[in-house]
Amino acid sequence: MLDSTARSLTSELWESSELYRNAVTELREAANTMKLDPNIAERLKVPKRALIVSVPIRLDNGIIRVFEGYRVQHNMTLGPGKGGIRFHPDVNLSEVAGLAMLMTFKCSLVGLPLGGAKGGIRVDPNKLSRQEAQALTRRYTSEINMIIGPDRDVPAPDIGTDSQTMAWMMDTYSQEQGFAIPGVVTGKPIEIGGSLGRTESTGRGVVYTIEHAIKHLTQSKRTSLRLDANTSVAVHGFGKVGAVAAYEIAQRGAKVTAVSDYTGGIYNKNGLNITELYKMLKPGQSGITLSEYKKDVEPISNEDLLALPVDILIPAAIDGVITKNNVKNVKAKIIAEGANGPITAEASKVLEEKGAFIIPDILCNAGGVIVSYFEWVQGMQNFFWNETEVNEKLAEVLSNAFKRVIEIQTHYKCGMKTAALIAGVDRLNRAMLLRGLFP
Repeated sequence: MLDSTARSLTSELWESSELYRNAVTELREAANTMKLDPNIAERLKVPKRALIVSVPIRLDNGIIRVFEGYRVQHNMTLGPGKGGIRFHPDVNLSEVAGLAMLMTFKCSLVGLPLGGAKGGIRVDPNKLSRQEAQALTRRYTSEINMIIGPDRDVPAPDIGTDSQTMAWMMDTYSQEQGFAIPGVVTGKPIEIGGSLGRTESTGRGVVYTIEHAIKHLTQSKRTSLRLDANTSVAVHGFGKVGAVAAYEIAQRGAKVTAVSDYTGGIYNKNGLNITELYKMLKPGQSGITLSEYKKDVEPISNEDLLALPVDILIPAAIDGVITKNNVKNVKAKIIAEGANGPITAEASKVLEEKGAFIIPDILCNAGGVIVSYFEWVQGMQNFFWNETEVNEKLAEVLSNAFKRVIEIQTHYKCGMKTAALIAGVDRLNRAMLLRGLFP
């Protein structure tokens, strides 16, 4: 049994990031609302397993540098772990644990037979050469290979990683096993077992959930919004998720007035040429930033973008961008959480009191893990679907999940964030009680 000192050290280890603290706070709110079995709630507060590894590589200049890597598996009750690999200078164990927890609830909410996991390396990928990035990826994969696998834990891309990263991971794992194992990761290139529609799936899913939100709010006479030229949209984070969401929503006729990346943002009150921006920047591939685009735009800071008087705001960059300090400036009617945890627990309460409709992250950005699941299934069967089939199945899963969250929100008369967590936790609760506690 842990003594008080050990418990204190363990608590400090997990709770050092705001993202993890927010996840626990939101879990506590959901547990109290649904009157969750306290024993289940206690088990869900902490991860099942965490691995910290040293990742030494030889840089191009001949110097050896050691990076720190993580893989956290939060809960595996429903199936193998599932979650991305993040390369970012601010990655730490607590953040990865919080993201793994959100993945558990996300997979459960949308009905996947998968658990929640997450991984990452504390590194700035923009400062790595291609050879250094490959060496880092391969060594990290080798260090965590004892806890990953198609039946154990299946990584995917996240911030700072892409399909090429997954190709290196798959090859490294396969080389060590002695034969090709494409199912060890998802988000791979099509040529080695990836799924059509996977790259765009998260951003596309964001737009699907926005469409459901508008339909719901219209039916309940809370809005007259439509995705047309009279509806304004701002996207915080014009990357792999935000850029696709901006493109998809612009294709539906809405007016995207502002987008941003880590260098800042651009703004045009009459609407940006999103098609041109999307083709020019090729988010995550071209290396071009928004600050280099000067055609009919005004510069805008990331902070000012969040405060624009738009109808729909899509925070799709990183966690913790809307906080108690700036939430009073947010004016959007619908906020679609394209990123994981972009709104803190305190800020969510304020927004709900103001009447904003929040599409929770574990629902809004679930498109990525849904199509990752499709890729995993296709790979295990060696039978692949066309992109139309993938998109239709994605839309169906998100539609069912959205309806479930609305039913729970109506039943408990709670906010959307709490309702989404209840939907995920309820399925986990039943599964955990059925499986019991070993030994």
